Amino acid sequence: MRPLLSRGVPIVAALLMGLSTMPTAIGAAAPSAPPGSACAPHDRPTVPGAEHQQVACLPDLTTAGLAGTAYTDTADQAGLSAKGTKNPSGVPGIQIDGYFPDTSRSNPTHGWRHDAQFVIRLPERWNGGLVVTGAPGTRKQYATDALISDQVLALGYAYAATDKGNSGPDFFTDGKRPGDAVAEWNRRTTELTRAARKAVAQRYGHGPRRTYMTGISNGGYLTRWQLENHPELYDGGVDWEGSLWTADGGGLLGSLPVTVARALGRATDDDLLKAGFAPGSQFLWPYHEKAYWGVTQKIYRAEFDPSYDPDCPGSSAGSTAPEILAPCASDADYDYAARPSSVHRAVQRVALTGRIGRPLITLHGDLDTLLPIATDSDVYERMVTGQSRSRLHRYYTVEGGTHVDSLYDTFPERLRPVLPCYRSAFTALVAWVEDGSAPPADRTIARPTGGDVVNSCALS
Repeated sequence: MRPLLSRGVPIVAALLMGLSTMPTAIGAAAPSAPPGSACAPHDRPTVPGAEHQQVACLPDLTTAGLAGTAYTDTADQAGLSAKGTKNPSGVPGIQIDGYFPDTSRSNPTHGWRHDAQFVIRLPERWNGGLVVTGAPGTRKQYATDALISDQVLALGYAYAATDKGNSGPDFFTDGKRPGDAVAEWNRRTTELTRAARKAVAQRYGHGPRRTYMTGISNGGYLTRWQLENHPELYDGGVDWEGSLWTADGGGLLGSLPVTVARALGRATDDDLLKAGFAPGSQFLWPYHEKAYWGVTQKIYRAEFDPSYDPDCPGSSAGSTAPEILAPCASDADYDYAARPSSVHRAVQRVALTGRIGRPLITLHGDLDTLLPIATDSDVYERMVTGQSRSRLHRYYTVEGGTHVDSLYDTFPERLRPVLPCYRSAFTALVAWVEDGSAPPADRTIARPTGGDVVNSCALS
């Protein structure tokens, strides 16, 4: 096993979180386009409401065909999947890139320096469905191309993804009021779903027969929120370790302050366990202390509670990777419950209720060390039950799963990738919605002792 800290943690973490402030190749000079990118006039659907769009007919819409071109950004996908992950390829079709009207400029993709960017992919062989997602973490619209887009395109689905309207380590500076940036995530996802459904109808002659919402991390939160607030737009969803926001606390702002205190020598390992971090996850703590905990706490605290310590992160989370990843010492004492009611109201604006209106499958790794399962999906499952919506929900705990699958490559004897279980869950959701075949009951998916753990996962 390679030593964990030999991997250049700050640089790797910047890619993992989508926090790099350096322009990537896709945001600088335009990379070359694949051959055959000119579309006939009848193959140029328009996206309603878009301020700008460009359409290309491509021989392969998957990552294998788009890597190194202007039509994806593999750097923004770094760290999300395990080595050895097998993805389909060879799906010709139409790609639409563009953006909706917006005043913020945190997304440099294509050199546009314009937020509310999206990508829509329309395969030649369409199965009548549409899959919508939003970027995880603070990444952008191509972040889940390898995780989600490749697979659903190969199955025949149209695909649409949004950058959520703001991105990067300074996302919290977008908006006028506390909570505005996260509230925009939900609005932009709804906006893209409605526009993509109309673009699909233009391309194929009728709208999608089925529309599914899905996502990982913040994209999982978006899935929960959309099925709670706009069930009329979707037929179901798969939530992969969605982040949890509730006005009464918990979630990130409840579990992360103790990690900052521990880094400063003011809390113990037992304090982390009491805060909800999983027993047995200690081997992952050194990495998360350097790569995730401090930066995540400070930027989300700045989003909802900017008056707590306006000098850290101040107007910017930092200009270098070490500055961005460094915690704010003040966060060691952060107590969400004791903060003013205005802070709680800011979180309430984006809070989840558990009142889902469509079938939802939730997956969460039991060794998730950024969003501990005990303070996140376990809580959300109880929220769904409290709303008498259990009949619409399935909850699978993935034994040995953690927040990003790339850590499996460092700890193959202790972890397992969640992606193959996610793909099985999507198949199960489709059967549930379209055939009435109920998925397996809530359960823990045991970590296998052999076989191709990177590419296979049985839910039952």
